[in-house]
Amino acid sequence: MNPVHVRRLLLSVVLLAAAQVSAQSQGPTFPNPGKTSMSREQQHALGLQVATQVFQQMPVLPDDSPESVYVRQLGQKLVATIPEQYSWPFEFHVVPQKEINAFALPGGQMFVNLGTITAAKNEAELAGVMGHEMSHVYMQHSAKQAGKAQKTGLFAQIAEVALGVSGVGNMAGGLVGQLGQMGIQMGAQGMMMKFSRSDESQADAVGAMILYKAGYNPQSMADFFKTLASQGGQAPPQLFSDHPNPGNREQAIAKQISEWPQANYNKDSASFAQVHQHALKMKAYTAQEIEAGAKSGQWASLNAKNGAGLNSAGESAFMTRGSAASTMAPARVSLRNVLPSDHMVSANLGPIKISHPENWPVTLPEQRGQFVTIAPAEGVTSTGVGYGVLLNGTGAPAQRMNIDDMTTALIKQIQESDELEPLGKPEAVTVGNKEGRSTFLRSPSPFPDANGKVQPERDWLVTVQQSDGSMIFMIFVAPEADFATLQPTYDAMVKSIQFR
Repeated sequence: MNPVHVRRLLLSVVLLAAAQVSAQSQGPTFPNPGKTSMSREQQHALGLQVATQVFQQMPVLPDDSPESVYVRQLGQKLVATIPEQYSWPFEFHVVPQKEINAFALPGGQMFVNLGTITAAKNEAELAGVMGHEMSHVYMQHSAKQAGKAQKTGLFAQIAEVALGVSGVGNMAGGLVGQLGQMGIQMGAQGMMMKFSRSDESQADAVGAMILYKAGYNPQSMADFFKTLASQGGQAPPQLFSDHPNPGNREQAIAKQISEWPQANYNKDSASFAQVHQHALKMKAYTAQEIEAGAKSGQWASLNAKNGAGLNSAGESAFMTRGSAASTMAPARVSLRNVLPSDHMVSANLGPIKISHPENWPVTLPEQRGQFVTIAPAEGVTSTGVGYGVLLNGTGAPAQRMNIDDMTTALIKQIQESDELEPLGKPEAVTVGNKEGRSTFLRSPSPFPDANGKVQPERDWLVTVQQSDGSMIFMIFVAPEADFATLQPTYDAMVKSIQFR
């Protein structure tokens, strides 16, 4: 049968069924989450950067542990209910902490405490907690809080995080300070959103829709919160500190679902029963133990040893050349396929504005330590950027350093991760009315030459120190044989830079 006819027939059946259901009663429809001052890319990048810090400050179960596998499967079941245009790349992790809590970061990184799994009476209740947290991401509550803080200059600060400008040594005043303005608190117990009662009501409403469409009774979400609230004589769970009761939670959810078509709900599963029993026997840490471990660096090494981490690659494009990450050599690229357009467009990256060729798109980092890249698609391989520009930054050192000392230290750091050879001493240059340094270097290009052999690459490093002592740097790269062709474009990009 003609595939077009098949699609039309299926569409007719679907429309007929939908009309019949609609005639009976109207099911729930996900709301438009609205607009925020932060782009999706900024939210995703920020969430990944903060998640990286969580893995430094908290123990996280390995990705292949029974609890992690189960929570990930349950989470994906809930994600499948969300309209694609409003969804996020959710990832799910389990923290072996006794206290009951869960939190989801901007962009979809989510962490569930082991204590939450053991406290849930059934799968529906656990799904309720997760659906509620996912709804905060769906409604972009933290990004909307960031919009309210615009007068503090938050937008530039968020971009600084994306560029990696706030170094680890300056973390207290950089990343944490910026997140604090978003209503997000970072501590030894991890990331904790500080939501309003209005946010909670919205998360309840959207969470109820997620549960309903996934086959769970939305009332289970209210049941779990109610059970926790009734635990007399005990300190309120951390979950309540971050999620104030919006009031009449049970009644509001009951009224909401009363208008939806009746359904046969799934309450429990054999998988939940097995994981619940396994979780009860697992080693779980108290908040105090986690705080002590964070100070000693215990969790960072433990997570690395156990294979607990983010699914997204954390290495920068520039630093991964020559690594074992890819065993396939990239094919040679034709210069005409990567030549920059004559039409330049402006990109606002927060701390800086820079013009770039229209056919060289800007790619924001997915997590802390990565570079912002401006490069043609064919100029990027799995092992690095061969044609284009990389931007990053370093935080202000503990002891004040001048631009020469910081540039020298940066070159030394890059040399430790790459086969890099300086071609001369740094020279003074003015960038955006600020004092900078210009240094040419040589390293192996990720692209082979015409004979399939390794060819040298020219790397132009431009460093500029900021008033707070931090430093922004750019690396303009191309195979040595092609660099002169691209030099005019690179010069124009440097001349276009404006600092905020």
